[in-house]
Amino acid sequence: MTEVIENLVIENLKAIRADMGDLRREVGDVKARLSSIENQVVQVHKGLALVHEDIAGLNARFDRLSDRVERVERRLDLRAVD
Repeated sequence: MTEVIENLVIENLKAIRADMGDLRREVGDVKARLSSIENQVVQVHKGLALVHEDIAGLNARFDRLSDRVERVERRLDLRAVD
């Protein structure tokens, strides 16, 4: 009877050990996938920063162009009366 109980305990411990191994592998996979997602988010942030930089550059060009148009209008006396 005692030997049967010992065998039962050993079999349960083996099953638990196998389940723990499976869990370790699954957690490792989840960590790898999470790391990949984090890297993708970083790339998206970098891309967004570049877009913001481009927009700032366009705004600066637009401001300079607006100033030039105002100067031309003043020289040609084309300014509308407000």
